This record gives sequence, C-alpha cells and structure tokens, in this order.
Amino acid sequence: MTQRVDLATVMDRLAIDEVVSGYAVAVDDGDWEAYRALFAPGGRADYSAAGGVAGPAAEVADWLAETMKLFPVRQHLIVNRLVRLEDEGGAPGDAARVRADFLNPMRLAGADFDGTVTAPNFVAAGRYTFTLARTAEGWRLTGVTVHEKWRHLSA
Repeated sequence: MTQRVDLATVMDRLAIDEVVSGYAVAVDDGDWEAYRALFAPGGRADYSAAGGVAGPAAEVADWLAETMKLFPVRQHLIVNRLVRLEDEGGAPGDAARVRADFLNPMRLAGADFDGTVTAPNFVAAGRYTFTLARTAEGWRLTGVTVHEKWRHLSA
C-alpha cells in the first residue's frame, strides 16, 4: 500500500468511528433527528433480537422515541469495534462493516435523582452489526442490527 492509500484508510476508519459514536450519543440523548441523519437513504435498523422492531431508520427512530421514554437515563458503551473496509484492489472501497460489543445500562422511569430509587436499573449487552456506505455527505449507516446476548434488571 502507498502512504496515500494508508492515509485514506485511516481517515475512513476515523469517520466510521465517528458515525458509530454518533449513533450511541443520539440514542442516549434522545436526539432522533441526529439518529435519522446518520443513515443513508434506504437505511434500516433491526432491534427485533432485543424485543424491538425492524424497519426503515425513520420509522425505527419514531419507535425508539416512544420506547426510550421508559428509560430516561441511558448510556451506551460501544467497545471492541472491529472495522472491515471494503477492499477494491488494494484501495479502500465505499462500503464497510463494523462489529462492536455494547453494554447499555439504563434507569427505568420513576427513579429519583435525590438518591431514592423508585424504579430498577436495567442493563442490556450484546453485539451490534453496523453496515455503512460512503455517500456524498460522508459515511452513513445502511443498517444497524442489535444482537442482544443478555439483560439484567436490578432494584
């Protein structure tokens, strides 16, 4: 590989990482417009393995907006990111796939911030599969699939 190709690959990886981090921040902050903006036209999300819905990103965002009201405090930790860029003859292509583990602690609605816990904590964990495409606006998600492995509810 040439230095130019190496630099392009590094820049792509940084841009892809920003999309994945932006996904976590958008969900945690309830910023559904930002969530929608992360997807390419035709992008889809699948939360069915976690008991949710699957479909076009805009429709899933509407579902998340309602569902996440149950969890006013949430924090996605997306780790162990394995990024695979499409290789077109030794140069970076326009598609990528990311497998990443997640740990998602949340507080159910009804918990007070004065130290009194009136609702339990909920933790889910598993793996995401993100697929991305290079677009005129930069890297965008074409798909997000949640593979939940476990969950825990505690008082």
